[in-house]
Amino acid sequence: MRGVSRPTRTLPVALALLAAVSAAASPSATTPAPAGTVRVYVGTYTAGASRGIYRLRLDLATGALTAEGTPTRAQDPSFLELSADGSRLYAVNETGRTRAETGSVSAFAVDARTGALTLLNRQPSRGAAPCHLALDRTGRHLLVANYWGGSVAVFPVLADGRLGRSTAFDQHEGENPTPRSEPGPHAHAVALLPDNTVALVADLGLDALFLYDFDAGPGTLRAHQPPRLELARGAGPRHLVPGSGGRRVYVINELTSTISVVETEGGALKETQAVSTLPEGFTGQNDAAEIALSPDGRFLYGSNRGHDSIAIFAVDADSGRLTPKGHRPTGGKTPRHFAIDPTGAYLLAANQESDAVSVFRIAPATGLLEPVGAPVHVPRPVCLRMATPRS
Repeated sequence: MRGVSRPTRTLPVALALLAAVSAAASPSATTPAPAGTVRVYVGTYTAGASRGIYRLRLDLATGALTAEGTPTRAQDPSFLELSADGSRLYAVNETGRTRAETGSVSAFAVDARTGALTLLNRQPSRGAAPCHLALDRTGRHLLVANYWGGSVAVFPVLADGRLGRSTAFDQHEGENPTPRSEPGPHAHAVALLPDNTVALVADLGLDALFLYDFDAGPGTLRAHQPPRLELARGAGPRHLVPGSGGRRVYVINELTSTISVVETEGGALKETQAVSTLPEGFTGQNDAAEIALSPDGRFLYGSNRGHDSIAIFAVDADSGRLTPKGHRPTGGKTPRHFAIDPTGAYLLAANQESDAVSVFRIAPATGLLEPVGAPVHVPRPVCLRMATPRS
């Protein structure tokens, strides 16, 4: 999220009823995904042609990607999370721009047969423009990062999948001395280390990682000691992914187009490497966006908006250090997000400004990417989430 304000929109009742009727009549809405496929949920920005959360189906044998059913109505569902069993989906609703405003988070039930979504409930996110969320390892708590104003909140997940009232909240404070158009804190991502006791929040505005002791019983947050790690001034940490069993964390920095390797052992974070996501000699405008590890942890990927590519790195098994292996154009503009299927065979890229999702086959030995088929049309795609494959 960077400086985008979207007005609240009210959906006409007649249009919502029409969508429901269309979903009931659509053959793909009543047909379960066949074996050897992965269901893909696509979050979008809903200005323009987008209508909310879209469903696609990825064939693991061929890499073919096809549309499935009708979109689920939701306002700016810009980041999604699936429960471990695939029975619930959670989405931010990225609205609001000042500390006086608030966005929301929505809970959906997932039809086990068709993958269709049914809204369970919605809760205020306690901050403006919620842009990222994560379930804790027990599946009983949802952590949400609010971009504008910079805050993090925790919500209990009730027995039926609905979200309860927030159990914890922390407001980031401070100003960044680096001149920029959006001063102040901007929480952009939240993640938990594998032991489920430490939560990390990347604050793009303050160039820092915030650390919290997380108690999965009551769902509370307490400032860790030390409470934060300062990254390079002007870096703009955006998203992060734990690796090596939680011994280190990889952070993609939006403003400098770099990836930081951060060691976590001993409770104190330490940056040990920073590597560019761009090829040598590139001089154009670029904002780095998403970061992900292959399921086996051997390769790491980061997306570039401007260079419009996926940067590929080999991961040293012992040190965690990154070695650049090359770049693959995403076949579209502004790859805000991408995701790797649970088997590690394919990478899907969401090209926001091209209204398309592209598929790439991952070479097992090298981690390099090869395009598969033509991109699939989805209006303004900004997040991808994949369910467990059907076997």
